[in-house]
Amino acid sequence: ATAEDLRRQYNVCALNSGLPESVIAAACSRIGQRVLHLDRRTYYAGNWASFTFPGLLSWIDEYKNRQWLNQGTTNEAKEWRDKLKEGEEAVLLNSVDRSISNVEVFCYASEESETEDKDEPDLPVTKASGVAEGGGDDPTAEPADRTDPDSQGTADEEQPFQTPSDTDPQPQSHVNGQRGFSEDQSPKKDPNLPPQSTAEPKREKITYSKLIKEGRRFNIDLVSKLLYSRGSLVDLLVKSNVSRYAEFKNVTRILTYHNGKVEKVPCSRADVFASKQLTMVEKRMLMKFLTFCMDYEQHPEEFLDFKDRSFSEFLQTKKLTDNLQHFVLHSIAMASETDSTAEGLRATRHFLQCLGRYGNTPFLFPLYGLGEIPQCFCRMCAVFGGIYCLRHSVQCLVVNKESGRCEAVIDTNGQRIGCSHFIVEDGYLTEERLRNVQYRYISRAVLITDRSLLRAESDQQISLITVPPLEAGQPAVRIIELCSSSMTSMPGTYLVHLTCRSSGTAKEDLAPVVSRLFSEYGESEGNVSIGKEAVLWALYFNMRDSSDVERSSYDLPGNVHVCTGPDAALGNDHSIKMAESIFQQLFPDEEFCPPAPNPEDIVYDGDGGQPEDAGFGSPEQNEPSRPEEGTVPTEPVKSEESADPKQDSERHPPASAEETGTTD
Repeated sequence: ATAEDLRRQYNVCALNSGLPESVIAAACSRIGQRVLHLDRRTYYAGNWASFTFPGLLSWIDEYKNRQWLNQGTTNEAKEWRDKLKEGEEAVLLNSVDRSISNVEVFCYASEESETEDKDEPDLPVTKASGVAEGGGDDPTAEPADRTDPDSQGTADEEQPFQTPSDTDPQPQSHVNGQRGFSEDQSPKKDPNLPPQSTAEPKREKITYSKLIKEGRRFNIDLVSKLLYSRGSLVDLLVKSNVSRYAEFKNVTRILTYHNGKVEKVPCSRADVFASKQLTMVEKRMLMKFLTFCMDYEQHPEEFLDFKDRSFSEFLQTKKLTDNLQHFVLHSIAMASETDSTAEGLRATRHFLQCLGRYGNTPFLFPLYGLGEIPQCFCRMCAVFGGIYCLRHSVQCLVVNKESGRCEAVIDTNGQRIGCSHFIVEDGYLTEERLRNVQYRYISRAVLITDRSLLRAESDQQISLITVPPLEAGQPAVRIIELCSSSMTSMPGTYLVHLTCRSSGTAKEDLAPVVSRLFSEYGESEGNVSIGKEAVLWALYFNMRDSSDVERSSYDLPGNVHVCTGPDAALGNDHSIKMAESIFQQLFPDEEFCPPAPNPEDIVYDGDGGQPEDAGFGSPEQNEPSRPEEGTVPTEPVKSEESADPKQDSERHPPASAEETGTTD
């Protein structure tokens, strides 16, 4: 299909390809509905997207250089007005995204050019610190899709709060044959050698030109989240068989910032008994408390007196040491000082229930970045007949005055596209359609660093780190540190994501934490910082969080359903629950994302060689296409031996990244 030759009538039209819109589109397409999915950007996933380093620089330049656009021009107004029928009115939509603000970039790596880079062509990137406020649509970034259609996964399901068995998929300490030495892995030292021979091996100098040269090895997420192993997103991936399109890696460490240093948090039974940080008495205290949390509802007498008091006050009464209270409050429950006892106990139990399903921590991370997940659902939608058009803007919704229902959209080509139901990301809505909405904001920082915050035997660790408020009134900061085997950074570097609720600009909120934990690259001799990990490059920005806005706040027809962008939580429960709720409003008698059939189970008729109609679209749409070549896993985890080391340029997006197009 092309922009000039789209069907005139659809069942569902989705604007924006973020996670909730993509899940809804896949669920609708799976039950046989005709789905049209439009996005004004040039890439999938909206504010959930992942970018290569050059792609992110292009995204930044768009935000720095774009001036706010007015709501339509005279020519556009003529186009949509000509398409209105008698008794209809238009609901104008935003032409640009205003959900990102306060973009600031800082580069600390040397600007020196490496000899081997002299013949490399110059890239259109900005090499300077700067500030840009405002938003922009369709940046000229590469499509972020790097999903592997042939992925498989296995996992041994275990009881909650059990020590993982030897058969659990465990992350490997290598990627593409490369290893790094830590202090424990370095070769034995000969005492007869001169003193200089015992020094740490000289680290390769990382320049800005090297980051550019290796830029396609990076996959940088706009939003930083993890997947709870027993969370709603993992359950949906397993149920729908969408897990076949992605690969996952275990988060290997839970860390915290305590007493001025980064420490490992013992959270599983194995970690507690193996920990050298805790005394035997502390180990018994912690195990007793965690066991209580697993079935705390069976012992109401233990916590009912604290129903109206904070979780931190409750912990003080449980005979836990200060260290244990810190671990439980900030790294296991991940609660604030003001969260209630009930909230803290629920969060602690959920954390413990997720242990042992796929590894020694409760969390998974998708290889190639979180932007893979929306694209996996886009691929499923396309396989069952959904049509995708990128770089395709919509000017307005067409509303019938008499019925009050939305009947069509009019795009920037002046084409009227009819539809029964509309899914709209809230970034498309103008202020005229909002009733006294007060948005919250998320502060985000993305760092490229030269070493891990806490070095270990393996240099291939994915870590979740909590930093409690450094001062009263400041927010707690969540840090996710990604190694190169997560396929999000080049070897020898780490990608570090910082997230918190905004109290000011992202720089104001997060810079104190960055300065506490990191140094600027090149501060010390040899361009290797002493005592702190060095930052090569940093990006700060604020993202709007509309997750708490009520549906009644939008002045829209009843068949227009609004999806919100990413929220500040670590998991994805809000987006998945919202997608399921909207789907049930659309089709209350249908199952939400039923399992897709295995490719080998598709039955072909004897005449035309086409698969028989299985009740989810025309026979032609059921023909097994590229995404179906792999075996469907029963669980969505893939061990690191099977991680695909191919460059992202060799991988295929779920749909054409041209201006318009139809996927498989």
